[in-house]
Amino acid sequence: MRNKKRIYKKNRDKPDSLSIAYQYGRAFPPLAPSGDPPRTDVVPPDLLSTDVLLSGHVHSDPSPIGLKMSVLKRRTATLVAHESSFLAPASVSCRTRHFSLFSRPSPQYPGHVPLNVLERGALAFGSAFGALMNPRRADLIAACGEATATPYFIYRLRDAMLSDPTGRQILRERPRMTSTTLPLPYLRSLPENSVGWTYAAWLDREGVSPDTRDNVQYIDDEECAYVMQRYRECHDFYHALTGLPTFVEGELALKALEFLNTLIPMTGLSMAAAVRLKPAERERLVSLWLPWAVRSGLSSKELINVYWEKILDKDVDELRGELGIERPPDMREIRRMIREQKKREKQKLEQQQAA
Repeated sequence: MRNKKRIYKKNRDKPDSLSIAYQYGRAFPPLAPSGDPPRTDVVPPDLLSTDVLLSGHVHSDPSPIGLKMSVLKRRTATLVAHESSFLAPASVSCRTRHFSLFSRPSPQYPGHVPLNVLERGALAFGSAFGALMNPRRADLIAACGEATATPYFIYRLRDAMLSDPTGRQILRERPRMTSTTLPLPYLRSLPENSVGWTYAAWLDREGVSPDTRDNVQYIDDEECAYVMQRYRECHDFYHALTGLPTFVEGELALKALEFLNTLIPMTGLSMAAAVRLKPAERERLVSLWLPWAVRSGLSSKELINVYWEKILDKDVDELRGELGIERPPDMREIRRMIREQKKREKQKLEQQQAA
């Protein structure tokens, strides 16, 4: 008799699976007879414990499913209000992984590298300093551009594309610029002074390939990452449109134009590389190229909305007029003339000394 009392007391104190389900906020409809098979069309199976499914204690009302769900919602609300009066608050722990140095969210697209605020700041400072020391490090310039473009500037550029019909088409189709999508033999066969022919001629003159652009890694939003990739791949078309070369003086002139057109911080930060120019080059940058960049950058349309692949046969002078970009003086020709003048002056000085 004493053993039977112990067993009864033990079973009485042991909570059943339904009580456990109530404690964790899982409200169920009234129980069905124990002989009925379990019904899972009322309560989602993932909310049912194994014990309840095996016991068959699930509501088996044959009313339509829409009515069942509405009834379930009302019962759940009533049950929660009733439980709050006599039950302790349920401590449901929703394990969210906080973003930190040791816990990272999953990448949003292939090649994505998520960064926190400290890492993004360190990347921006380190890549900017490295690019200043060596302006030909395209990978550092690209990293600086991505680290400083968020959270505002790349979204502004994305919104500029969304507000334009051509920009929206580019975002829908997401074309990529490579030597496969833009074959150089085809571009060279286009009419002279067309956009495609001018682009191919500039690539040949500068020894550049469309395949040299790095993929975006450090921008979290997948659509904004494509916008940055698009800007990066269109950069050579800006070179071809303006005729500016790839050495530091030409890059700085083009970056000044891009900053006023796109507002990407990296393009403005690039102007710090002017300290590496020779005094004559720095004087030309201030007196000639920056005024041109200000005039063209403030008056030009959004260059990110140009669908270059669809206007390859268009006359490049006509396109400059439509975009509001003034053609700058030929930088290579100016530098060649200056070199020849210095050479003549040197020869003249040597002749005077020999006489």
